[in-house]
Amino acid sequence: MVISFTNIGQKTKEASSPKHDLCTPYLDSFANNIIDAIFHSKATLDDIDEEKVNLFVKLAQAKRGFPIPFTAGIPSILTHLDLISEDNRLTNAAILLFGKKPQSFFITSEIKCAQFYGNDITKPIPAYQVYRGNVFELIDQAVDFVMSRIDVRIGTRDKRTDVDVDYELPLEAVREAIVNAVTHRDYTSNASVQVMLFRNRLEVWNPGALPYGLTTAKLLLPHPSVPTNPILANPIYLAGYIERMGTGTRDIVKQCKAIGLREPEFIQEENFRVVLWRKEEQDEAINEGVNKGIMVQHVIEGEIDKICALIGEGVNEGVNEGIKETLRIILDAPGLNAVRIAERLNKSIATAERYLRTLREHDIVEFRGAPKSGGYAFTEKVRNILFK
Repeated sequence: MVISFTNIGQKTKEASSPKHDLCTPYLDSFANNIIDAIFHSKATLDDIDEEKVNLFVKLAQAKRGFPIPFTAGIPSILTHLDLISEDNRLTNAAILLFGKKPQSFFITSEIKCAQFYGNDITKPIPAYQVYRGNVFELIDQAVDFVMSRIDVRIGTRDKRTDVDVDYELPLEAVREAIVNAVTHRDYTSNASVQVMLFRNRLEVWNPGALPYGLTTAKLLLPHPSVPTNPILANPIYLAGYIERMGTGTRDIVKQCKAIGLREPEFIQEENFRVVLWRKEEQDEAINEGVNKGIMVQHVIEGEIDKICALIGEGVNEGVNEGIKETLRIILDAPGLNAVRIAERLNKSIATAERYLRTLREHDIVEFRGAPKSGGYAFTEKVRNILFK
């Protein structure tokens, strides 16, 4: 059960917390209900995942020049991020960012993703996933869910070392909508972020509301950045997932209009919704594309099985499944490096590099680009199998 709150003067009073005590009595210092800054009464440093902190430090160093090395120790890193007190009490944001099992403390912090055949929420539902993990894992998994289920055009390499990949919806716009939902949602709500892919649109539902004074109309104009959860937002910024200039919503509009899509919509009702419109086509063409997309997805899954079989025997079942998932990730998002692939696998970097080494040895993937900015993509041999 999620805690609810009532305001009494300048203080916030805990209304109920029978089982899951998300917040502590230290609310007197937080008159504005900044839930992410409140110290949790039961979480300890044992609940923090060292590997998740390590991955964050590497990302933050690469993206924003984060000054604290992982060798400084987790307490020092968390202190720098304002996520821990002097007596080692953790904020709620620390759990959401780096917890081993964040949903053990915040039940509804998961993301629910669904795909529908038509334009309404009706059965059958061809794809449905409930993702759990820290905020970075939630974002990456939800983005992967969408991008792997929309149309994509993959160019040829020709004389270049990279490959053009054009998605039906702009990747950065999809990512921005999902990042905003996770970052700015109301973590006291019983609802979860929902990502729903319809035949004609993508909707991202956020259990929350715009800050006071900010309207949906103002989102289309220059406006200040007013994060609902500022302590949570800072590490997400440092990892390169968001900016601090209030440009996110305008970037979504710009990116969609740049490829000829209808202008996205921002709707504030009981929840906040972002709607990204897919390409407008005749009904027959859409139906044909939907059916073709489903067929292609099954064909590609079958080809991935064939590619794994080429590796040969001697690879145990667990490793083989890891290699399959690595192939799916590269198929969904070519150009990722080992660190980002490890994040999406929810495995250590060493494990991801082992999978990638096996794939490289069998001429299935190759590293393209500069060592610091490049990533992995399929070899020409495999591209001919997948995209013939």
